[in-house]
Amino acid sequence: MVNRTGTYVAFDGLGETDPTKSDFKYYATLQAWAENKDIEFNITNSHEKASAVRDTSKKATLEKSIMERLRGSKNMLVVLSDDTRNSGSMLSFEIEKAVDLYELPLIIAYVGYEYVINVDAFSKLWNPKELRKKIEDNVVKAIHIPFKKEPILDAINQFTVNSDAKLTSSKNYYNLDAYKQWGLFKQ
Repeated sequence: MVNRTGTYVAFDGLGETDPTKSDFKYYATLQAWAENKDIEFNITNSHEKASAVRDTSKKATLEKSIMERLRGSKNMLVVLSDDTRNSGSMLSFEIEKAVDLYELPLIIAYVGYEYVINVDAFSKLWNPKELRKKIEDNVVKAIHIPFKKEPILDAINQFTVNSDAKLTSSKNYYNLDAYKQWGLFKQ
């Protein structure tokens, strides 16, 4: 039996080799939070638990590495931005395998927002189309949050394949009280 302790972070590389021109910068933000001793942010990163591959590797090599990382993951953090593509990235493959094969709960984090309380208002960002279909068909267990440290940390620690806290549908979200506690919702 595989020890499923990692969080698999998924994002669209946007076909860029320069990470500053892609959604990789949000992954780098997570790493910076985790490394900063002044910030309470602990994440067991599935990408650091398997051998590294480059996006220029052969597709079969990439897919094999992705599968290895997903196998050891307890959940998947999907970072969505205005730039996330509808198709043409490995993100579709990652989401499909995470949900269909490994039954990982998804933590869907939207860049540029303070809170998420009306999930359907974010439907224009449900890319790639594999993600959109899984949300609309209610075949994925997911929570929708802003790309902010506090809700990300809470969700990755709470919603896992190993925990009793279970997501009930594809459109779960935190209530306003949670965002107020985190200082993200100001009246």
